[in-house]
Amino acid sequence: MFTGIVQRRGRIVERSLAREWGRIVVEAGLWDRPVDIGESIAVSGVCLTVTTVEGTRLGFDVLAETCRRTNLGAETAEGWVNLERALRWGDPLGGHLVTGHVDGVGRIASMDRVGRDWRFAIECPTDLMDGMVYKGSVAVDGVSLTIAELHERHIAVHIIPHTYEVTCFGLYRLGDPVNIEVDLLGKFVRRFVERGVAYPELTWEELRRQGLIPPE
Repeated sequence: MFTGIVQRRGRIVERSLAREWGRIVVEAGLWDRPVDIGESIAVSGVCLTVTTVEGTRLGFDVLAETCRRTNLGAETAEGWVNLERALRWGDPLGGHLVTGHVDGVGRIASMDRVGRDWRFAIECPTDLMDGMVYKGSVAVDGVSLTIAELHERHIAVHIIPHTYEVTCFGLYRLGDPVNIEVDLLGKFVRRFVERGVAYPELTWEELRRQGLIPPE
């Protein structure tokens, strides 16, 4: 489990992908607490297990399915990734509950300076938009953010200077793919509604008809 508060940027220095599996190596720098083999680290929002530690370089085994569903198989932002170590008991929950199980990939649609901050619009497929809530939480490449705007095919988030500098947001280009994990609680609510468990009379189609979720 993670909180979406990125601790540092790393850089993919090795990427070898076969048909069903692959491996990436990330230059992660020095940590205050040594990284152990077997621990979980969110790599741009993807929960991966450390399989090798060689100095400041961390190795991760990945499935081909992971590369298909995330941006880890893409050459983006010169290989930079956001890194967050898993929560320990007693750690502060500064963002929101993030599992590291990416739901899909969005794309950077626009980047605009708004006073001191930055506004990023992110286009997302319909299945991801169905999980978005205005003023709700979303993890973008592992960064815990609040949805400032909710549109039919995209969301907008605002990035403060600190986040812009310490995460990959300062490196994105238009069209770059970003990993999206919608809010965990929203997933359960949607499942209950779709299955008719919570409110049998309130179907997903009815919610869309009432304008409570974006149309397809």
